[in-house]
Amino acid sequence: MTAPLRVLVVDDEAPARDELAYLLSRDPRVGPVLAAGSVPDALRVLRDADVDAVFLDVAMPGFDGLDLAATLARFRDPPAVTFVTAHAEHAVTAFDLSAVDYLLKPVRESRLGEAIRRIQAERSAALSSPPPRAESAPDPPAPLDDAIAVELGGVTRLVARSQVRYVEAHGDYSRLHTGDGSHLVRMTVTGLEERWGPAGFVRVHRSVLVSLAHVEEVRESAGRVSVVVGGRELPVSRRHTPALREALRRTRRPTA
Repeated sequence: MTAPLRVLVVDDEAPARDELAYLLSRDPRVGPVLAAGSVPDALRVLRDADVDAVFLDVAMPGFDGLDLAATLARFRDPPAVTFVTAHAEHAVTAFDLSAVDYLLKPVRESRLGEAIRRIQAERSAALSSPPPRAESAPDPPAPLDDAIAVELGGVTRLVARSQVRYVEAHGDYSRLHTGDGSHLVRMTVTGLEERWGPAGFVRVHRSVLVSLAHVEEVRESAGRVSVVVGGRELPVSRRHTPALREALRRTRRPTA
């Protein structure tokens, strides 16, 4: 027997959020129903709880449902996404983000039941897929143009782009922050943005460049947006917020 679905409802309007949560709770295929009123709140819930499916509105203040769906697509084991909205014009974008379903408000209980059936079918297919082979070959080393040479105690070391979480400007230099420390290199943030932008590095501030692959959380408080990278909260300027939002929408989970 299939285990009940663990579900998260994301909508900034409390009446709509509560109504959808109530309808979901009436379905025997659904177990715990969690709720969030914004994208940052949803990310906090997802950080602390395992969720099988997310039902989310599109139009919300700050980061919207499309932004959240793009972020979820980068999760190692992403939950199934169903959009629940009053706006039909976002359907193409929603399915481009691999949404399981797209429901229009007001939601009919029978239509919601069909969405749950689709989520269960997708979940069953994923569970029945064969696991990856344990003896997979090691990843090839990063090519030279994917790495930067840094000096450490008189020794030159190559730092792979994939290791860099974010970059801070220091005049004509940049400080690369990785999981094992930071390294100063003679290259401007603008130069690194041009070089690494196609690989998912986005400017969030005039002096900060972040790797979308290492973004752990997007936060919004009192109209101010920030991202958490490597456990550190970095502010996002108003000027750079639209570019970050668009980058999150375009981002897909990297292929193996």
